[in-house]
Amino acid sequence: MERLQKVMAEAGVASRRASEKLIAAGRVTVNGKTVTQQGVKVTKNDQVAVDGVPIKHEPLKYFLLNKPRGVISSAHDDKGRRTVVDILKEDGVEERIYPVGRLDYDTTGILLLTNDGDLANKLMHPKFEVEKTYIAKVRGVLTNREMKQLRQGVMVDGRKTKPAKTKLLEAADDWQSSRVRLTIHEGRYHQVKRMLKAVGHPVMKLHRETYDTLNLVGLPSGGQWRELRPQEVKKLKNLV
Repeated sequence: MERLQKVMAEAGVASRRASEKLIAAGRVTVNGKTVTQQGVKVTKNDQVAVDGVPIKHEPLKYFLLNKPRGVISSAHDDKGRRTVVDILKEDGVEERIYPVGRLDYDTTGILLLTNDGDLANKLMHPKFEVEKTYIAKVRGVLTNREMKQLRQGVMVDGRKTKPAKTKLLEAADDWQSSRVRLTIHEGRYHQVKRMLKAVGHPVMKLHRETYDTLNLVGLPSGGQWRELRPQEVKKLKNLV
C-alpha cells in the first residue's frame, strides 16, 4: 500500500505537496468516496479520481525547458496567463507534467518539468542541496566585500542564507550596472533577488544557467525544450 498523495504524484497528477492540497480541498475520491484526510493509503486495485476523472499511470517523462520571460512556472494559472506547461502542450506533449520548482515570471532559463512526482519532490527538498547557477544583471558593481558577504551567507527574513559561490563577470562602462554569477543550493522565495538586494544591488535581469549538471546547450532561445536523455535522468536520480 502507498500513501494517496504519492500515488497521485507518481501518476503525474501533481507533486506530492500539490496533491495534498487537492485532497484537503475535497477534490479526490477513492472508490467513489471523497477523501479529505492526509495519510490515507491505497492499493493498485483502488479507484482514485480527481475532480471525477480517474487517474492513470502514464509513462514517466522528463523535459528541459529554456523558460522565456513573461511565463508562469505552474501547471495552471487562475488568471489565464500562459504557463510553462502550456508551452509543451502546444507542441504536443500529452502527459500531465508540472515544473520542478519555480522561476519568477520575469526570470528566464533552465527549468525541469516531469510527471515523476517522487523525483520532483526529492529534487526540491533542501537536504539534497541541488546546485543551481544564475546570471544576474544588477544595479551598481559588487565590491569584494559584498561578494564575500554572499559567499558567507546574508540575512534574508531573519535567516542566514547558505554560502553561495559568486563571480563578478563584467561591469558596465559607466559602472551603473554589472553582471554576476551566483550558485546556490537553496530554493527560498525570490532567493537570488533578495540576496543581491541585501548587499545593495537590486536585480534588473535574472537568468538560470544550470541545474546541477544540466545546462541549456542546444536550447539558445526562450521557449525551446527537449526531453532529458536516459543518462541525465539517471544522474538526477543518483543525486537524490
